Amino acid sequence: MLTLPNHWSALHSGDFASLDLARTVAVLPLGATEQHGPHLPMGVDTRLVQAMVEGALPRLKAGSPVLVLPTISIGLSTEHSAFAGTLSLQTSTALHLLHDIGLSVARAGVRKLLMFNAHGGHVAAMDLAARDLRSAGLTVFHTSWEQLPLGPAWQAFDEQERRFGVHAGEIETSMMLALSPEQVRMEMAQDFPSSAIERVQHHPLLGQGHSRLGWHAQDLHPSGAVGHARRADAARGAALLDAVSDQLAVLLTQLIEFQALD
Repeated sequence: MLTLPNHWSALHSGDFASLDLARTVAVLPLGATEQHGPHLPMGVDTRLVQAMVEGALPRLKAGSPVLVLPTISIGLSTEHSAFAGTLSLQTSTALHLLHDIGLSVARAGVRKLLMFNAHGGHVAAMDLAARDLRSAGLTVFHTSWEQLPLGPAWQAFDEQERRFGVHAGEIETSMMLALSPEQVRMEMAQDFPSSAIERVQHHPLLGQGHSRLGWHAQDLHPSGAVGHARRADAARGAALLDAVSDQLAVLLTQLIEFQALD
């Protein structure tokens, strides 16, 4: 029996007739091209999500029916539009993009889709698109990598950093040091404290899950980065990437066995 590749773009059109459509899962990695402070490149989210997905594939059982779609590398990054180099779609365009990709997946006969995300600006759009695509007969799950149960690798970063270091802080910088150290300018990495820390101290209902602020990056820190990037190190970054890929493989295995909604 022919073993098909795990990447959608490597398939031939005739290959889709031999797919086990009841079990096949399409995976849409969502990255971004946007500023990441003075020390990290524009492509952080895309680099991270691709490494996480590629790291998960060898952990799957041989022949697992998982098809990785081409990564979205320009997405919804309007919150970073004040900084040079950021590329962003309009909100309506991003929603149409996710919807149209989902429709194309459904036309191929695949009934299950996982949107796997490395950029916070996509969360609301993924939820809206997933619900809309239900009408097209597609069963869509979506998640961001930090929502997975990552155990000690996640706990290796302190609680304040996990809560407030949301962009180009200690966590993302550590992962980039593990993946592409030549792209990290550690001499420019600093402690970029989030304004949200002081805000929730004085106004505890303005955040912390009680309400949400429609912020742009400069509202949290003038540099566009948020978190203690100076404390980053490659070892913890590598361990975190490994944990994400491991848990993503578990998620995909469960989704393969999950019966698509009628």
